[in-house]
Formats: sequence, C-alpha cells, structure tokens
Amino acid sequence: MTTTTAPRGLRRSSDLPWGNPLVYLIAALVITAMLGPIVYIIIGGFRTNSQITVDPAGWPDPWNIANYLDVLGGGIFWRQVLNSTITAAATTLGVLALSLAASYVIARYRFRGAGALYVLFASGLMFPLTVAITPLYIVVRNLGLMNSLGGVIVPQIAFGLAQAVIILVPFLRAIPDEIEEAASIDGAGRLAFFWRMVVPLSLPGVITVGILVFINSWNSYLLPLFILNNEASFTLPLGVQAFSSQYSVDTAKVLAFTSLSMLPALVFFSVFERRIVGGLTGAVKG
Repeated sequence: MTTTTAPRGLRRSSDLPWGNPLVYLIAALVITAMLGPIVYIIIGGFRTNSQITVDPAGWPDPWNIANYLDVLGGGIFWRQVLNSTITAAATTLGVLALSLAASYVIARYRFRGAGALYVLFASGLMFPLTVAITPLYIVVRNLGLMNSLGGVIVPQIAFGLAQAVIILVPFLRAIPDEIEEAASIDGAGRLAFFWRMVVPLSLPGVITVGILVFINSWNSYLLPLFILNNEASFTLPLGVQAFSSQYSVDTAKVLAFTSLSMLPALVFFSVFERRIVGGLTGAVKG
C-alpha cells in the first residue's frame, strides 16, 4: 500500500506546527493598534513638554518622573480615585444583590410570564444610556440627587441589571433540581436554599458580573458628566477632562494624569481576565 504526500505548497495550515501565520500577523496588528495609544500615553508622561514638541513620537531622553510625582502628590487625583471607588463599589453591590434575587426567581420558580420577564431584561441590553440620558437627568433632578454620587450610582444599578441577569440566569438554571429537593427534605426553605446553595454554586457568574459592573462603572463618563457639576464630586473620567482643560498647555502632565487614571481599570481587568472568560463560558454552556 502506497501513500502520497501533498506538496509543501499545498499543505493545509492546520498541519503547520504553529498554525496559519496570517492569523498571527492579523492578531499582532490588532494588539498593536489597541495597545499603541495606551503605551504612548504612559511613556508620554515620562517626557517633558519640550521633548514632546520637538519629537512627538520619540522616547524620553532623559526619563522624567516629575509629572507622575506631581499628580500623585496632589489631593485632586486621590479625591477622584475615592469618588470612583465609592461609585463603582456601591454600583457593583447593588447590581449583584438585585440581579441575584431576580435571576433566582426567573431561573428556579415556575410561574406564568417567567419567559417574558427574562426577555424584558434581555431587551434592556438594546436600550443604551445615551437614549435615556435626558429623561434620566430629569428624574435624578426631581429626586434631589444632582451633584451627588447617589445620582450616578442609582441609574448605573438600573442599567447594569440587564447584563447581570442575562449572565446569572443560566448559572442558576444549571443547578440540579435534586439538590433543591434534598435541601427541602432537610428542612431548608427557599430562602435558606438560596443562601446556602445557590449563591456558592453560582459564584463564578457572580464574580464575572461583579468585575464587569465594576469596570463599566469605573470608566463611566456620560452619566457623571450630566449629573456631577461640582469638582469635589468628580469621578476619574470627569477628572481627566477637567485636568486636561486646566493644564492644557502642560501636555506631559496631562498624559501622566491620564495614565494614572486608566491604570486601576487595566490592572483590575488583567488580574481577573480568566474569571471573566470562565464566567461567560459557563453562562453560555448553561
């Protein structure tokens, strides 16, 4: 029995030890396009204004850390970090508490309209914040929450529920009914089953939702722009805009402030990247 081998030029890309080189080339170009501006901003913070004027795309020569030290030494940056942390943490806790309760009812209870309720939450993903910003501004103003972090936190919780419910419902539906039956035999009610079994078993989805909500709240710009007018209550995205306007002639310091503002979200996302992917994968499988 004779075997024939295909010519080298006709070998399939899957037979190559490293796959198709074109895929790696495209991936490298996409990564460069995404990370290029971030790297430029971070490195630009180590330069002086004269260096940026003479050679906008050059390397720092010498490296100058004074811009970063000036930003870190000022109270404006840390106050805005605190405001962003309070807003993101409160939004995350609110979304997790409400979405877990709603998802538990939709996934584990049998009642007429459960499917329609799930579709209603799913439709929330097609309703962007930009469309509702004007009526939302009126509602927040009537509630007396203007110029306060509460005026940002409450709407963010409402708009974060749709994505959270979509992710959590499959996790809760995947919990076997036998576990609930065994808990019922042991005398555990629905509320006890929720705290003792549902929450621990759905922890990957809860962590994924928490990370996504936290990052979205941290990077939120449009809603705080409409609600917050006092600089003392600014979050970091608004702080970057205000700082850029105030120090428009000091480009290097603006780049340093921008770098420090986006660094927490980048680190947070990088550390929990696997959690996000694992949680979303579990939601799709469920």
